[in-house]
Amino acid sequence: MALQLWETLKESITAYTGLSPATFFTVVAVGLTFYYVISNLFGSSDDSHIQQRSRGAEEQMEPLPPPVQLGEVSAEELKQYDGSDPKKPLLMAIKGQIYDVTQSRMFYGPGGPYALFAGKDASRALAKMSFEDKDLNGDLTGLGVFELEALQDWEYKFMSKYVKVGTVKTTVPVTDGTTEGQSTDAAQTDAAKPADADVAKPAEDGPSETASKETEENVPAGDVEKKE
Repeated sequence: MALQLWETLKESITAYTGLSPATFFTVVAVGLTFYYVISNLFGSSDDSHIQQRSRGAEEQMEPLPPPVQLGEVSAEELKQYDGSDPKKPLLMAIKGQIYDVTQSRMFYGPGGPYALFAGKDASRALAKMSFEDKDLNGDLTGLGVFELEALQDWEYKFMSKYVKVGTVKTTVPVTDGTTEGQSTDAAQTDAAKPADADVAKPAEDGPSETASKETEENVPAGDVEKKE
Protein backbone atom coordinates (compact mmCIF):
# COMPACT_ATOMS: atom_id res chain seq x y z
CA MET A 1 0.00 0.00 0.00
CA ALA A 2 2.82 2.39 0.91
CA LEU A 3 4.66 1.59 -2.29
CA GLN A 4 1.56 2.34 -4.33
CA LEU A 5 1.21 5.75 -2.63
CA TRP A 6 4.89 6.55 -3.26
CA GLU A 7 4.60 5.61 -6.91
CA THR A 8 1.45 7.69 -7.25
CA LEU A 9 3.21 10.68 -5.58
CA LYS A 10 6.21 10.45 -7.90
CA GLU A 11 3.94 10.32 -10.93
CA SER A 12 2.00 13.35 -9.65
CA ILE A 13 5.21 15.34 -9.07
CA THR A 14 6.44 14.57 -12.55
CA ALA A 15 3.07 15.32 -14.10
CA TYR A 16 2.45 18.64 -12.35
CA THR A 17 5.98 20.08 -12.05
CA GLY A 18 7.86 18.41 -14.87
CA LEU A 19 10.66 17.60 -12.42
CA SER A 20 11.92 14.36 -11.17
CA PRO A 21 11.08 13.54 -7.54
CA ALA A 22 14.75 13.99 -6.49
CA THR A 23 14.94 17.44 -8.13
CA PHE A 24 11.60 18.47 -6.64
CA PHE A 25 12.58 17.59 -3.08
CA THR A 26 15.96 19.31 -3.53
CA VAL A 27 14.22 22.55 -4.56
CA VAL A 28 11.86 22.30 -1.57
CA ALA A 29 14.77 21.79 0.82
CA VAL A 30 16.68 24.80 -0.58
CA GLY A 31 13.56 26.96 -0.30
CA LEU A 32 12.98 26.03 3.33
CA THR A 33 16.63 26.70 4.17
CA PHE A 34 16.47 30.13 2.50
CA TYR A 35 13.27 30.99 4.36
CA TYR A 36 14.78 29.95 7.68
CA VAL A 37 17.87 32.13 7.16
CA ILE A 38 15.86 35.21 6.13
CA SER A 39 13.40 34.82 8.99
CA ASN A 40 16.25 34.66 11.49
CA LEU A 41 17.86 37.81 10.10
CA PHE A 42 14.71 39.94 10.18
CA GLY A 43 13.34 38.22 13.23
CA SER A 44 16.37 39.18 15.31
CA SER A 45 15.97 42.85 14.36
CA ASP A 46 12.31 42.71 15.28
CA ASP A 47 13.20 41.13 18.59
CA SER A 48 15.69 43.89 19.31
CA HIS A 49 13.03 46.52 18.58
CA ILE A 50 10.61 44.73 20.86
CA GLN A 51 13.22 44.59 23.61
CA GLN A 52 13.95 48.30 23.23
CA ARG A 53 10.26 49.11 23.42
CA SER A 54 9.85 46.97 26.51
CA ARG A 55 12.81 48.72 28.13
CA GLY A 56 11.33 52.11 27.27
CA ALA A 57 8.00 51.06 28.74
CA GLU A 58 9.72 49.88 31.90
CA GLU A 59 11.56 53.20 32.20
CA GLN A 60 8.30 55.08 31.78
CA MET A 61 6.63 52.89 34.37
CA GLU A 62 9.30 53.54 36.98
CA PRO A 63 7.75 54.90 40.19
CA LEU A 64 7.67 58.68 40.35
CA PRO A 65 9.39 60.46 43.23
CA PRO A 66 7.03 61.60 46.00
CA PRO A 67 5.66 65.15 45.60
CA VAL A 68 7.69 67.86 47.31
CA GLN A 69 5.77 70.42 49.34
CA LEU A 70 6.74 73.93 48.23
CA GLY A 71 4.60 76.02 50.55
CA GLU A 72 3.84 79.52 49.32
CA VAL A 73 5.60 80.58 46.11
CA SER A 74 5.26 83.51 43.76
CA ALA A 75 3.97 83.32 40.19
CA GLU A 76 7.52 83.83 38.89
CA GLU A 77 8.85 80.94 40.99
CA LEU A 78 6.01 78.72 39.74
CA LYS A 79 7.18 79.21 36.14
CA GLN A 80 10.30 77.17 36.94
CA TYR A 81 8.11 74.04 37.12
CA ASP A 82 6.67 74.14 33.59
CA GLY A 83 8.35 70.89 32.54
CA SER A 84 11.31 72.43 30.75
CA ASP A 85 13.61 70.93 33.41
CA PRO A 86 12.94 67.16 33.60
CA LYS A 87 14.60 67.00 37.02
CA LYS A 88 11.93 69.26 38.53
CA PRO A 89 8.31 68.29 39.17
CA LEU A 90 5.59 69.45 36.82
CA LEU A 91 3.28 71.85 38.62
CA MET A 92 0.07 73.72 37.81
CA ALA A 93 -2.24 75.92 39.87
CA ILE A 94 -6.02 76.35 40.04
CA LYS A 95 -7.56 79.13 42.13
CA GLY A 96 -4.23 79.74 43.82
CA GLN A 97 -3.72 76.07 44.81
CA ILE A 98 -0.66 74.34 43.30
CA TYR A 99 -0.89 70.67 42.25
CA ASP A 100 1.81 68.22 41.18
CA VAL A 101 0.78 66.92 37.72
CA THR A 102 4.03 65.07 37.00
CA GLN A 103 2.15 61.79 36.53
CA SER A 104 0.29 63.36 33.58
CA ARG A 105 3.39 64.67 31.83
CA MET A 106 2.04 63.41 28.50
CA PHE A 107 -0.75 65.99 28.79
CA TYR A 108 0.86 68.89 30.67
CA GLY A 109 4.53 68.35 29.79
CA PRO A 110 6.38 69.79 26.77
CA GLY A 111 4.61 68.77 23.57
CA GLY A 112 1.39 67.86 25.39
CA PRO A 113 -2.03 69.33 24.51
CA TYR A 114 -2.16 71.32 27.78
CA ALA A 115 1.53 72.17 28.06
CA LEU A 116 0.86 75.92 28.10
CA PHE A 117 -1.01 75.54 31.43
CA ALA A 118 2.02 74.12 33.25
CA GLY A 119 3.92 76.43 35.57
CA LYS A 120 1.00 78.86 35.79
CA ASP A 121 -2.26 79.52 37.57
CA ALA A 122 -4.51 78.70 34.63
CA SER A 123 -7.83 79.26 36.40
CA ARG A 124 -9.22 81.76 33.90
CA ALA A 125 -8.11 79.72 30.88
CA LEU A 126 -9.68 76.54 32.27
CA ALA A 127 -12.93 78.31 33.09
CA LYS A 128 -13.18 79.73 29.57
CA MET A 129 -11.53 76.71 27.90
CA SER A 130 -9.20 79.22 26.29
CA PHE A 131 -5.66 78.72 25.02
CA GLU A 132 -4.89 82.43 24.61
CA ASP A 133 -1.98 83.96 26.50
CA LYS A 134 -4.15 86.73 27.93
CA ASP A 135 -6.24 84.13 29.82
CA LEU A 136 -3.30 82.24 31.36
CA ASN A 137 -3.72 83.74 34.82
CA GLY A 138 -5.75 83.38 38.00
CA ASP A 139 -7.98 86.41 37.50
CA LEU A 140 -11.64 85.38 37.88
CA THR A 141 -13.23 88.80 37.45
CA GLY A 142 -15.94 89.02 34.81
CA LEU A 143 -16.51 85.26 34.53
CA GLY A 144 -20.05 83.98 34.10
CA VAL A 145 -21.91 81.37 36.13
CA PHE A 146 -21.28 78.55 33.66
CA GLU A 147 -17.59 79.42 33.44
CA LEU A 148 -17.23 79.35 37.22
CA GLU A 149 -19.02 75.99 37.33
CA ALA A 150 -16.62 74.61 34.71
CA LEU A 151 -13.69 75.85 36.79
CA GLN A 152 -15.17 74.18 39.86
CA ASP A 153 -15.32 70.88 37.99
CA TRP A 154 -11.66 71.23 37.04
CA GLU A 155 -10.77 71.95 40.67
CA TYR A 156 -12.65 68.86 41.92
CA LYS A 157 -10.86 66.74 39.30
CA PHE A 158 -7.44 68.02 40.36
CA MET A 159 -8.22 67.61 44.06
CA SER A 160 -9.18 63.95 43.53
CA LYS A 161 -6.31 63.04 41.18
CA TYR A 162 -3.26 65.13 42.12
CA VAL A 163 -1.44 66.11 45.30
CA LYS A 164 -1.56 69.69 46.48
CA VAL A 165 1.98 70.94 47.09
CA GLY A 166 1.57 74.66 47.81
CA THR A 167 -0.18 77.93 47.11
CA VAL A 168 0.49 80.93 44.88
CA LYS A 169 1.55 84.01 46.79
CA THR A 170 -0.82 86.94 46.25
CA THR A 171 0.94 90.31 46.09
CA VAL A 172 -0.88 93.38 47.40
CA PRO A 173 0.55 96.75 46.22
CA VAL A 174 1.75 98.67 49.27
CA THR A 175 1.90 102.08 47.56
CA ASP A 176 -1.77 102.04 46.72
CA GLY A 177 -2.71 101.30 50.31
CA THR A 178 -0.46 104.08 51.61
CA THR A 179 -1.87 106.58 49.16
CA GLU A 180 -5.42 105.64 50.03
CA GLY A 181 -4.65 105.92 53.73
CA GLN A 182 -3.06 109.32 53.28
CA SER A 183 -5.94 110.58 51.16
CA THR A 184 -8.43 109.28 53.74
CA ASP A 185 -6.61 111.05 56.58
CA ALA A 186 -6.41 114.22 54.53
CA ALA A 187 -10.11 114.05 53.77
CA GLN A 188 -10.93 113.57 57.44
CA THR A 189 -8.70 116.50 58.37
CA ASP A 190 -10.28 118.72 55.72
CA ALA A 191 -13.73 117.69 56.85
CA ALA A 192 -12.88 118.62 60.43
CA LYS A 193 -11.36 122.01 59.62
CA PRO A 194 -14.52 123.86 58.47
CA ALA A 195 -16.34 122.89 61.63
CA ASP A 196 -13.55 124.25 63.82
CA ALA A 197 -13.33 127.40 61.75
CA ASP A 198 -17.09 127.99 61.95
CA VAL A 199 -17.04 127.54 65.70
CA ALA A 200 -14.03 129.73 66.19
CA LYS A 201 -15.14 132.53 63.85
CA PRO A 202 -17.99 133.87 66.01
CA ALA A 203 -15.66 133.76 68.97
CA GLU A 204 -13.17 135.93 67.10
CA ASP A 205 -15.81 138.36 65.86
CA GLY A 206 -17.68 138.48 69.18
CA PRO A 207 -14.93 139.71 71.45
CA SER A 208 -13.82 142.38 68.97
CA GLU A 209 -17.25 143.99 68.81
CA THR A 210 -17.75 143.70 72.58
CA ALA A 211 -14.34 145.17 73.26
CA SER A 212 -15.05 148.18 71.04
CA LYS A 213 -18.34 148.84 72.79
CA GLU A 214 -16.76 148.57 76.24
CA THR A 215 -14.04 150.97 75.15
CA GLU A 216 -16.57 153.52 74.01
CA GLU A 217 -18.51 153.25 77.28
CA ASN A 218 -15.40 153.67 79.43
CA VAL A 219 -14.21 156.80 77.62
CA PRO A 220 -15.20 160.02 79.56
CA ALA A 221 -17.80 162.26 78.02
CA GLY A 222 -15.35 165.15 77.76
CA ASP A 223 -12.97 163.10 75.72
CA VAL A 224 -15.80 162.08 73.50
CA GLU A 225 -16.70 165.71 72.89
CA LYS A 226 -13.08 166.57 72.16
CA LYS A 227 -12.88 163.77 69.65
CA GLU A 228 -16.00 164.96 67.97
